[in-house]
Amino acid sequence: MANQASASPLPAAVPLQEEIHVETITGYPAFRDLEPAWNEAAAKAGLNHPFLEYTWVRTWWECFGAGSTLQILLVKASEEIVAIAPLILTPIRMWGIKVRRLGFLHNAHVPRADFLIARSPQEAYRIIWDHLFRRKDWDLLQFCQLPQGSPTLAAMAGSAARDRCQIVTWVSCASPYLQVRGTWDRYFQGLAGKHRSNLRNRFKRLTGLGPVSVETITAGAQLADALQAGLRLEAAAWKGENRTAICSDPDVSRFYSTLAVRAAEHGWMRLHFLRAGSRRIAFDYCLAYGNRIYLLKVGYDPEYAPYSPSNLLVFLSLKDLFEQGVINQYDFLGENADWKRQWTQCAKPHYWLFVFSRSFKGRCLHFIKAKVVPFLRRKRLKPLRAFVIRLAAHAQPEKA
Repeated sequence: MANQASASPLPAAVPLQEEIHVETITGYPAFRDLEPAWNEAAAKAGLNHPFLEYTWVRTWWECFGAGSTLQILLVKASEEIVAIAPLILTPIRMWGIKVRRLGFLHNAHVPRADFLIARSPQEAYRIIWDHLFRRKDWDLLQFCQLPQGSPTLAAMAGSAARDRCQIVTWVSCASPYLQVRGTWDRYFQGLAGKHRSNLRNRFKRLTGLGPVSVETITAGAQLADALQAGLRLEAAAWKGENRTAICSDPDVSRFYSTLAVRAAEHGWMRLHFLRAGSRRIAFDYCLAYGNRIYLLKVGYDPEYAPYSPSNLLVFLSLKDLFEQGVINQYDFLGENADWKRQWTQCAKPHYWLFVFSRSFKGRCLHFIKAKVVPFLRRKRLKPLRAFVIRLAAHAQPEKA
């Protein structure tokens, strides 16, 4: 449970000459007014993914923020934003204990999270930690889905240990990604022979039903109808039966629908459909950010399952990306599933950092999480193990 995670060293600090302070945004109107300054800080930070952009954070909060309180920390030097810690305070229960959790805006639909550091990272991390440590309104700090290489993990864990707060690090999913470089032929020939053969055979069989093509929707009047068509495909197979499809939850549906419109305004939106003749038989929901593609959702018509339509859509999409030469990375996101490993062996691990307060409750929570639950899992003690695992479900990270 308590795994050690590696992180990149912090860049050299540029000393801040101006007066530095922390402001906390708790109200939605103030959060809305923050958009221009947030976007400026994001540009300075050199983000390589959209999950810290204001558009993403705002959309998540509007759709999933019920029951929590905004706690957006702004580290400022004079009036310039040096860093942003996008946090929320949420009352939860862990093992039947009421807990005040302060952490990232996160659920199963957030593949990556972090602090937004525009400049002077060492000082920014120190200021953020000192501010959090002085606060008495949390029992648990929970920093979710930090990607490997993020300096946030080492900075927060090191500061917590210095101030004698107990910590636990947890290894989350390793998300597959593909470096799009070289030629398509060279990449394709490097894939497993069985995988190549299956793709060729299924593509040939599918072309017997009509011309096979990829349709791309990025914006415009057709976006809303195209998204609804894609969500119907996503719900048509096992996700619909298990009620895990996007349209099975009104909040989730609103999130992806709202995000599509706002992402389109920034030029990020990519809805891809695999067409067989006149029918759309598979789709994916992607964001194109910088020179990378992020795959958020996929779906297909189960009637066409023998043709492996989702894999054929990836096949044709990747071929096009290699030939265009604009995108240099395709990020599959989420779990390192078997079907993704057929395309790449590269994967980026993610980590969760749990920091427990020095209060009696914090020490108890750490003891249960770091000692009791792992012991019961190791020893397979029943029925006590089953009872504690049911309680522990309230504290386990959501699965994407």
